[in-house]
Amino acid sequence: MLTSWSTPLRPGRQGRRWIGLFVMVAVAALDWSLAAADEHAGKRGPCRLDGANSKIERLIYIQFDNTHFRRDNPGVPSDLEQMPSLVNFIRDNGSLLTNDHTILISHTGGGILSSLTGVYPDRHGQTVSNSYVRTSSSGTFSFPSSFGYWTDVVSATGTPTVPNMVTPDGHNAPAPWVPFTRAGCDVGAIAAANIVLENTGTGATGDVTKVFGTGSPQWNEAVASAAAQAGTAARAKAQTDFVGFAVHCAQGSTICANGQDDLLPDEPNGYVGFKGLFGAQQVNPLLTGQPASVPLTDLIGQPITDPFGQPGFPGFDGMSAAVTLAYVATMQERGIPVTFAYISDAHDFHGVAGNQHVAFGPGDAGYVQQLKAYEDAFAAFFRRLKASGIDQRNTLFVFTVDEGDHFVGVRKDNCDGIHTPCVYGPNEVGEINANIDTLVSDQFPTLAAKFLGASAPNAFTVHGDDAPTFYLARKGTGGGALAQTDALTREFEQSIGGLTAVNPYTGATDRLLVRMADQTGMKLLHMFTAGDPARNPSFVFFADANYFITDFPASTCKTCINPLFAWNHGDIQPEIANTWLGFVGPGVARSGRDQRTWSDHADVRPTILSLVGLRDSYVHDGRALVEIFDDHALPPSLRGRTASLSELGAVYKQLNAPFGRLALDSLVVSTAALTSAAPGDAVYTALQGKLASWAERRDGLAEEMKALLDGATFQGDRIESRRALGLIGEALALMFDVGRCAASPAHCAK
Repeated sequence: MLTSWSTPLRPGRQGRRWIGLFVMVAVAALDWSLAAADEHAGKRGPCRLDGANSKIERLIYIQFDNTHFRRDNPGVPSDLEQMPSLVNFIRDNGSLLTNDHTILISHTGGGILSSLTGVYPDRHGQTVSNSYVRTSSSGTFSFPSSFGYWTDVVSATGTPTVPNMVTPDGHNAPAPWVPFTRAGCDVGAIAAANIVLENTGTGATGDVTKVFGTGSPQWNEAVASAAAQAGTAARAKAQTDFVGFAVHCAQGSTICANGQDDLLPDEPNGYVGFKGLFGAQQVNPLLTGQPASVPLTDLIGQPITDPFGQPGFPGFDGMSAAVTLAYVATMQERGIPVTFAYISDAHDFHGVAGNQHVAFGPGDAGYVQQLKAYEDAFAAFFRRLKASGIDQRNTLFVFTVDEGDHFVGVRKDNCDGIHTPCVYGPNEVGEINANIDTLVSDQFPTLAAKFLGASAPNAFTVHGDDAPTFYLARKGTGGGALAQTDALTREFEQSIGGLTAVNPYTGATDRLLVRMADQTGMKLLHMFTAGDPARNPSFVFFADANYFITDFPASTCKTCINPLFAWNHGDIQPEIANTWLGFVGPGVARSGRDQRTWSDHADVRPTILSLVGLRDSYVHDGRALVEIFDDHALPPSLRGRTASLSELGAVYKQLNAPFGRLALDSLVVSTAALTSAAPGDAVYTALQGKLASWAERRDGLAEEMKALLDGATFQGDRIESRRALGLIGEALALMFDVGRCAASPAHCAK
C-alpha cells in the first residue's frame, strides 16, 4: 500500500560541493564468491528485476556533476562531444534526451536527490542546497549541510530537531535502495549523495556513532582522527576509511554477513533484518580479496588513495571517471547487483593536498586534458564490462547530470581547445563575488540600520549563490523569522529588487535582479518545506548568473573576480536549467537523440522502476518516460495507449515541474508582486492572492494527474480517457490564466 508523505512522497555539505555522478547499477545478483565472480558475472542470481521485459539483470545509473551536452563556447566542443565513447554508446544503443531539466534550486544536492527519489525538493527537504539556513525562535541562524547520511537529523538552539531528509509531514524520506534490497538485490553506493556516510562525527548523532556505535574500533579511530593535526594523514584517516562507499544488502546476503545493521527506523512498512558495509575499510577487501591496506586500482592502473597516499576514499573531488568507474565495474564483477556512483566534474582542477582548487574556462588545456581522461575511462569501462558479460543486452544503463552551468569569464574566439588551446590570462576566468552586506549598506542605508550590526533590532543572512535565498528575522526573545507580509519584509524586498553592482569585467553597473519569489511563489516552484518551516527562506533572489552573492566571509570584497570558481548554477538561465539524460538497455528504444520529449530529474526514478518491475511506497512527482520504451517493455495496461499517456504526462510536467510553463510564468508574476510599491501595497496583495489561488488549483490537479499516471504505470490501471482529457483541459486553462497574468502583471492586479 502507498504511504503518504503528506501527498504521497517528499524525500529529503555545507557550501559548494561539486558532486555529480551517480551510478545506479542494478545487476543480476551473481555468485558471491570472489574466486567465482568472473565466471558467474553473466548469470542470474536472487536479484529479482521483473519488469515487462525480463531481460534486465542489472541497472547502472550514472549521474554526472556539471557535465554539459550544450557548448559553453560555440567554438569549443562540449563535454559530451569530448567523450565520444559515452555519447556514442547512448546514442547508438538507446535514447539520449536533450530536453531534460534540473529542479529548483538548481544545485547538486537537491538535483541528485530528486533523481534518486523521483520527487521534487519540497518532498525531500533539500529545497535549498548544497547547504541551507535555519532561522531560530530568537532570530539567529544555523547553516546545516544538505549532505549527510540518509537518516541524519539537524538541530540547533531555538529550532526543532528534524530529519535532514524531511518529508512534508515531518518524517524521514524513504530510502532509494529499499525496493532493490527487498527484491533480493545488494546495492553498492559509490560517493552517491546521502546513501554513504558523509562525515566522521562521533557525537550522539554523528555518522560513525550511528552506524558503528560508541566505543567500536571505528568510533575510536574517528575520535583519534579528530584529535590529530589538521592537514595530516592521521586527520584524514577516518574520512578515508569510513566515508564515501557503502553496500546496502538484501536480507541474508553473505556479502554483508559481517556488516552493520542497516538502520532505517522511519521507513514505511518497516525495514528490519538488513545489513550494510560502510567505508573502504569494509568495502575494499570485498572487492580486492585483500586487506584494506591494499588499494583498488583505477581504470588507468593507478592505486586509489586519498591525497596522503592512504588506500581508500579519495574524497568527493577525487572521484574522477577512472576512479568511480573502477568501483562500479568491480562491484558488478563481484556480485553486487545495484550500485549508485558519483563522478566529479571535469571543469575544475581539484588538485591534491597542498594545491589550490582552480577553475578552467572552455577549451582550457587542463579542462580538455581532464575530459580526455574521462573519455579514456569510459572506453575502458565499456570494454571491461563487455568482457565480463555485462552490456546493453542484459543491463539497463542510465546516465544523467545534476544541473547545467553558466560560465563566468572572458569568451575566447579562434580556439577550439582540441587543436588550439584557449588561453586565459589573469582576471579572465572567475565568478564575480558580491558582498551583500556591503552592497546593502552602500545602497540602502536606512535598511542597513534596521538589519546590520550588533545594535540593529533585526538580522538577515543569505545562502550564498547566484540565486541567493534571503532569511529575515527579528532578534531576541519573541523574535524569529519575519512574516512575509511584515512591513520590514516588504521594505526589504522592494529595496533589494533595485540592487546593483559594478561588473569588474566590463566596468558597467549591472542590475542584479532577474526574478524573485517569496514563500507564496516558492510553493509553485517546489521550494517550500512544510516539514521544517525553520528552513524556509523569506524569499529567493534569482540574480544575474555572473554574480555569486554572499555574506561569508565578512571580508568578501564588494565586487571582485574569484578565480577559484567560474561555473555558476542554482539560477534559472537556460544553460543552467537544461540538462541531458540517457537510457540504454533492454526495453529502451534505440531512438538516438531525442530533442522533443520534455523531462526532468523527477522522471528518472519512475522510468527506471517501471523498466525493472519494482515500486516505491509512494507516488512520484515524475512520470515514466514511455516515449523511450520499446512496445514489449511497456506494462500490459499501457500497450496501445502510450499516445494518451504521453499527452497526459507532457501536460502534467508543464503544470507541475519547477521549470514547467506554469512555474516560470508564475515567477514573472511573483517578481512583479514583490518589487511593486503601489499605495497600500495593493498590487502586491492582489498578485499574491492570485499566486496562492493558482498554487491550490495546481496542487489539486497535479495530485489527480499523478495518481492516474502512477496507477497506469505501477498498478495496472487503465486510464479513463474522458477523465484524462478533462484534467488536461483544466491544466491548460490554468496555465493560460497564469501566462496571461505574466504577460501584463499590472493589468492582472487590477
